[in-house]
Amino acid sequence: MKKLIVLAAILVSTVSAFAQNTYKAVIKDAEKNKPLPGATVKILNTNINAVSDPNGLVTLSNIPSGKQVIQYSYVGFQTKTDTLTFPLAETTIVTILLEEAKEDEELEEVIVSATRSSRTIDNIPTRVEVIAGEELDEKGNMKPGDIRMLLAESTGIQTQQTSATSGNAAIRIQGLDGKYTQIIRDGFPLYSGFSGGLGLLQIAPLDLQQVEVIKGSSSTLYGGGAIAGLVNLVSKKPTEERQLNFLLNGTSALGLDASGFYAQKFDKIGITVYGAYNKGTAYDPSDVGLTAIPKFDRFTLNPKLFFYFNEATTLSAGINATTEKRIGGDLEYVKGNGNASHSYFEENKTGRYSSQIELDHKIDENQKLTLRNSVSYYDRTIGLPNYLFSGVQVSTYSEANYSRNGEKADWVLGVNFLTDNFKEDQNNSTALRNYNYNTIGVFAQNTWNLSEKFSVESGIRGDYHNEYGFFFLPKISGLWKINEHFSTRLGGGLGYKAPTVFTEDAERIQFRNVLPIDVANTKAERSYGANYDVNYRTSLFDGNVGFSINHMFFYTRINNPILLAAATGGNLAYVQPNGNLNTKGMETNAKITYSDFKLFIGYTLADVNQHTGSSSTTYPLVSKHRLNNVLMYEIEDQWKIGLEAYYFSKQKLNDGATGKSYWTTGFMAEKLWERFSIFINFENFSDTRQTKFDSIYTGSITSPVFRDIYAPVDGFVVNGGIKLKL
Repeated sequence: MKKLIVLAAILVSTVSAFAQNTYKAVIKDAEKNKPLPGATVKILNTNINAVSDPNGLVTLSNIPSGKQVIQYSYVGFQTKTDTLTFPLAETTIVTILLEEAKEDEELEEVIVSATRSSRTIDNIPTRVEVIAGEELDEKGNMKPGDIRMLLAESTGIQTQQTSATSGNAAIRIQGLDGKYTQIIRDGFPLYSGFSGGLGLLQIAPLDLQQVEVIKGSSSTLYGGGAIAGLVNLVSKKPTEERQLNFLLNGTSALGLDASGFYAQKFDKIGITVYGAYNKGTAYDPSDVGLTAIPKFDRFTLNPKLFFYFNEATTLSAGINATTEKRIGGDLEYVKGNGNASHSYFEENKTGRYSSQIELDHKIDENQKLTLRNSVSYYDRTIGLPNYLFSGVQVSTYSEANYSRNGEKADWVLGVNFLTDNFKEDQNNSTALRNYNYNTIGVFAQNTWNLSEKFSVESGIRGDYHNEYGFFFLPKISGLWKINEHFSTRLGGGLGYKAPTVFTEDAERIQFRNVLPIDVANTKAERSYGANYDVNYRTSLFDGNVGFSINHMFFYTRINNPILLAAATGGNLAYVQPNGNLNTKGMETNAKITYSDFKLFIGYTLADVNQHTGSSSTTYPLVSKHRLNNVLMYEIEDQWKIGLEAYYFSKQKLNDGATGKSYWTTGFMAEKLWERFSIFINFENFSDTRQTKFDSIYTGSITSPVFRDIYAPVDGFVVNGGIKLKL
């Protein structure tokens, strides 16, 4: 009899453990007591979520028995969480009241993935900047075809144009060359080495959910190449509510951007599809005879499928494909009127193809296993009169990681393997710049809550590179929440970069006469750096004015950086003299909100110096002082109006001259309706152009020798368009 009782108890407990429950709630505005249609309700650490209907009603099904954390969120309202134990004692419909977010509140519920954790931005010891939501949407209005504007308007970040006629540009963080910044997409490194070329010009913002920026060494997280920082592009994911967005944009320079994005989650399958066509027309506002904006045609298609096998396991697989033909140079030649007097051109043909596959398996509420792989193929041809450079880069990335979220500490453990193979076509007698790099890395990261106010994030990585050996890369960051107004972070770490010929200096001359790197006599570039920041946030005048400020100090030093120098026979060779490259300075960001107005003020001081032996020189193409000023007026769901002004101080140029300081200005307006909006943007309406106060080339127009481009060359351009949400 006792055995039967025990057996019955086991059966009852088993049925209870695997029981599936239903939860219903009505989501309302706490102040107006009105339903909130489109509110998101989800069970944390599961795939269970739903969106409220026009009456605010939401139903969650198949909820496992036991303790569950339910999160309620709605744009413009404070996110709320409840902990409930299922099955519930009562199954009546519950009313959930959400309060409007205050003007001075930051987006505390933004989850950051670049740090490999699932923590919100305010609870991560590593300093991360996130561009998301309305800010991402507003910046996308200014340049819908690529992400240059999106990044360049942040403090500490400068986009450096490397070609006067083709528009190619690289990103610089805290004054360091673009080769020291790693750009990744959804955790996959897709834009480095040869494939970094034209990267900023070929990434559009419409299908991005957010952009995460870590300034300072991030090599412990993602391996070599992230000495200056890391930019993680996070793609939108499917939701049960259909997303169908279209954007059509035209410019006064006869440019065109047409793009569409679709995403939806069904029962067991989800899908996202992004497609775009971008067109540029040869444009010369200065009448110098050379294209400030090249002629180009670009097609992009990014489909992705999600398979939800069960509540614990999700598989995603996607492809990114971009093809582009871009030609700049002599305006008459580009228009098809070339002759002996109009013969200079710079033509780029690119094909960018990559696949990504990721498997997420939740072992239980606190543990997760992730497997991911990407394969990237990049083909580029650069053609000039009597010169051709072309090659193919094939790279792969594979990773397995295990994460555990505990009450006091979070862990991430993993291993990854990278291959990077570049093969140059034999177009002339120059020695081929081929390379084949393989790197295997093991990493561990711990985030520990010492108390409610203090947490520490530490990590170590060991990388073995087939050409440059072993690298040990530790990091540590600490967050102290002093009180409700003050918080502070301190962090630092080591980094490294495996040298390649693909630097800004070589890109400016299209790799002509650049000799291969002598690997046997070259060491990897190694770095160490640290940053410290203080945050203050409060409300003033009875809560009518919101004020927040962040001030950061930074320092990064790169030992034995490789430099491009003159060699015999008119060639250029990479050398590695004893010395270092260091950047030090500070960034200040302030935000003031009042009623429907928001004012953003940013200042960057970047003091970058090259030390070689006993000599020290100012690093070229760095604005030591920069100011960012943006004033926004916004009536929710009706109007967005923005005015901006940016200041760049004098920059030292590679030819020894000093470029002049300058201001650029912009104005943007958008009128919103429920399903569509129209926008117009007056970019650089002060018509600041380098050709107004300095030259961009020497020599003749048939054989120009280009100087550094440190200011805009396209001048005042108006763009406007329409956005649809169906």
